[in-house]
Amino acid sequence: MTPVQKTLRLVLGDQLNEKHSWFQQVDKNITYVMMEIRQETDYVNHHIQKVLAFFAAMRAFAERLRDMGHRIIYLKLDDPGNHQRLDANIRTVLDQHNIGSFEYLLPDEYRLDSQFKELAKTLPVPCHAADTEHFLTVREDLAQWFSGKKRYLMESFYRWMRKRYGILVEAGKPVGGQWNFDKKNRETYRGQVPLPEPLLFNNDVRDLYQMIQRNTVKTIGNVIADKLIWPVNRDQSLALLRHFVAEALPVFGTYQDAMTASSWQLFHCRLSFSLNTKMLSPMEVIAAVLQAWENHPDKIGIQQIEGFIRQILGWREYMRGIYWTLMPDLSVTNFFDHRAPLPGFFWTGNTRMNCLKHAIGQSLDHAYAHHIQRLMVTGNFALLAGIDPDAVDDWYLGIYIDAVEWVEMPNTRAMSQFADGGRVATKPYVSTARYIHAMSDYCDTCIYDWGKRHGKSACPFNSLYWHFFHRNRRRLRKIPRIGMMFRTWDRMEKREQSQILQQAETHQNRLDRL
Repeated sequence: MTPVQKTLRLVLGDQLNEKHSWFQQVDKNITYVMMEIRQETDYVNHHIQKVLAFFAAMRAFAERLRDMGHRIIYLKLDDPGNHQRLDANIRTVLDQHNIGSFEYLLPDEYRLDSQFKELAKTLPVPCHAADTEHFLTVREDLAQWFSGKKRYLMESFYRWMRKRYGILVEAGKPVGGQWNFDKKNRETYRGQVPLPEPLLFNNDVRDLYQMIQRNTVKTIGNVIADKLIWPVNRDQSLALLRHFVAEALPVFGTYQDAMTASSWQLFHCRLSFSLNTKMLSPMEVIAAVLQAWENHPDKIGIQQIEGFIRQILGWREYMRGIYWTLMPDLSVTNFFDHRAPLPGFFWTGNTRMNCLKHAIGQSLDHAYAHHIQRLMVTGNFALLAGIDPDAVDDWYLGIYIDAVEWVEMPNTRAMSQFADGGRVATKPYVSTARYIHAMSDYCDTCIYDWGKRHGKSACPFNSLYWHFFHRNRRRLRKIPRIGMMFRTWDRMEKREQSQILQQAETHQNRLDRL
């Protein structure tokens, strides 16, 4: 009688989807392996809360699989037999347990995808890959959709996704009479409605923290009293989803671009870590929001629903498609040839610029900032100051709890830093201090004057903004959406231009002291 072949299946830290077909039946001949490894903690300096959250969620998922009856091997970071690399650990487990085949779920990051392809060529057993059953598109969908086009416009992709899944669509037309309610999603928050009390968890991670410290894993950021506020299992993730729908969704869209010193989360859902680790699926999040709207149409307006769904159904899937379409070239793009190092205050929050102080400070404290803080405060400043996109990439990838490369890199390099030269964004997302003043209360207590272009008290954003366009005129002059900036610049008096440029150069020579 021929013995039944044993199979080893690998589950990565961002593949914690208990609804996956792999886990629906228990098979004694299938063993799952999960591992905490230095390969993943050390390729960039991660936020301490990010490392803690991934490890805590992985351990909780391993216990969940055991409770379901599955066989699992779990390698902790400090296990003596842990080789600290995926390939070496897989080879060892295959050998020790007499495994006849190896299977893995398709990774979401290019570097891991490449590593597995190389590994498959040398393993002594057959190797097979399976889909993660999480995303609403496959890797190639976006490239096929935009085949032959120079630019990949999110809006057209988003409309296609709405029609494809029948979401907020009736007879092929958008519910509410328009596809996008973005113009209604730009209100400044000035206390018009009460801020919801954030749902924070009290996960005890003392043992994990001590292990990380004992093994000298280099991290950034802070954690308070060894308690992790982020969800680390599916039940907590669902609780956070329910809390958002009940407490924040009714005004989410209206204030989704707003910033305030009085709250680090405002009306945002903070579900991205749960989504990116696959503890939640995008469709169940969308379904929960649609159900709430259906149940309370008088309480929740269409602009709240559409604004949220655009982020999940549109932007998230779009960014993943951009990643797989443009990699690996995307990782080395530097359209402006920016070379400046990241200012030291990005690691401490110690800057006199109030907007940066708040955005960076809350990132260090909570491993979180919402999309406008990332795009129009930290990202805006980095682009205007000419920071090397490699440095910006590493910072975003390390500091945010939801940052995995497939979503971080296209958002950073293509959107925030325009490093791809405009294949994704139709213009560089830069602004003077006027935008930050309009969308936040940061300027109210800042020592810099948001309305001044030069002088000791002038906000650095203003002179850096005009210097950016001045030095990049040759690169940007043919982009239709920014012609007005050059016309405005050309109308300024020569003396005013000179003072602005001199002020900007002074700032660029002392970025660490702003």
